[in-house]
Amino acid sequence: MWENIVLEKEGNIAVLSINRPRALNALNTKTLLELDEALESVSKDGEVRALVVTGSGDRAFVAGADINEMKDKNAMEGREFALLGQRVFAKLQDMPIPTIAAINGYALGGGCELALACDMRIASSKAKIGQPEVTLGITPGFAGTQRLARTVGPAIAKELIFTGAQISADEAYRIGLVNRVVEPEKLMEEAKNLALKIASNAPIAVSLAKQAINKGIDVDLSTGMAYEAEVFGLCFSTRDQKEGMAAFVEKRKAEFKNE
Repeated sequence: MWENIVLEKEGNIAVLSINRPRALNALNTKTLLELDEALESVSKDGEVRALVVTGSGDRAFVAGADINEMKDKNAMEGREFALLGQRVFAKLQDMPIPTIAAINGYALGGGCELALACDMRIASSKAKIGQPEVTLGITPGFAGTQRLARTVGPAIAKELIFTGAQISADEAYRIGLVNRVVEPEKLMEEAKNLALKIASNAPIAVSLAKQAINKGIDVDLSTGMAYEAEVFGLCFSTRDQKEGMAAFVEKRKAEFKNE
C-alpha cells in the first residue's frame, strides 16, 4: 500500500514501521505523507487500542530528515517542509490511542522528534538519540525545540540542541527522555507487551486520560483539574465503566468493548 511505511495489526495493537533501511529510515516528503496516511488509517480503525512506532532494520529508528532532499531548499521551501513534519507529528501526538516509540537504533533529528511525538519511548541499549541539526546549519524543525524542552526541561534540551550531541540510551533514560532501556532482542517484545497491557484496559477511559494529560501540560493547574473532572464524569456515561466496576465487585475480569 505504501512504499516507505509498513503497518501491521496484531489483535488490538498495531505496529507502524518507517521502512527505508538503506537510507537509515530518513524522513523525506514522500515518507511523511505516507506516515500521515497510515496514522489516519489507524485512527479510524476502532479495533486498534495502542500503536507501536519503530524503524525497519537493526541500525536506525529514524536517522533524521532526509538531508539529500533538504540541502538545496530555499527559505520558503524549508519552512514548508518543517510545517509538514510538524503537522504529521501533531497527528501522531493527538491520536486517540496511546503510542509507543520502540527506538531500535539511531533516533537523530527528525527521528528524535518522531519519538517525542509518541506518548512513551522504549529504547534499545544500542540506541543513539540526539538533535544534531545545528551541526548542519539548521535548527530542529519538526517541533524538537518544543517537545524536547517539555520532556526533559529547558536546560537539558538547550544543551542537547546547542551541542548537537548524540547520547546513549542509558543517558536518555537518566534524563527522562525514554521510559526504559532493554536489550535489542527484547525491544519489540517489551513494546508490544506494554501496548497489550494498555489495550486490555477500558479504551475510552485510556483515551480520555491521554487527552487530560496532553491538555493539562499547557494550562495552569486549576484549568487542568477542571478538565480532568469533566472527563472523569464523562466516563460514567460509558458501558465500559459499568462493566469495569461490575467486574471488580463480582471479582471477575472485565471485558471492555470500547462503548
